[in-house]
Amino acid sequence: MLIRGFVPYVEKKGEEYMNEQQLKHFADILNTWKKELMEEVDRTVHHMQDEAANFPDPADRASQEEEFSLELRARDRERKLIKKIDQTLQRIEEDDYGFCDSCGVEIGIRRLEARPTATLCIDCKTLAEIKEKQVGS
Repeated sequence: MLIRGFVPYVEKKGEEYMNEQQLKHFADILNTWKKELMEEVDRTVHHMQDEAANFPDPADRASQEEEFSLELRARDRERKLIKKIDQTLQRIEEDDYGFCDSCGVEIGIRRLEARPTATLCIDCKTLAEIKEKQVGS
């Protein structure tokens, strides 16, 4: 079964957590994701260059500017995500990947496949979200 272009990791009985095969699995996922995001950035640049026109009608010009603005905001979010992917790849290189930054427990293969840049286990993430809601209220 393919999920977002990758095959889920099948753990072997007694396998050590975050062994070489698992780290390679996640590095491959992250590198593929980064490549897809970079290709999207390139497509946006080419689209904006190809579609940029000086419309005489102010409504047409405003529509195009709004479209470009939305695209640029999406690309900015993706730029931040690429930075986070790079930081995660660095953690893999430093052998510091897959463990919760807060409590140190294993984050888990399935959670990391769902969110490869996760730095908190599900319990710590849930607690952080509850605290954030309380502070934000």
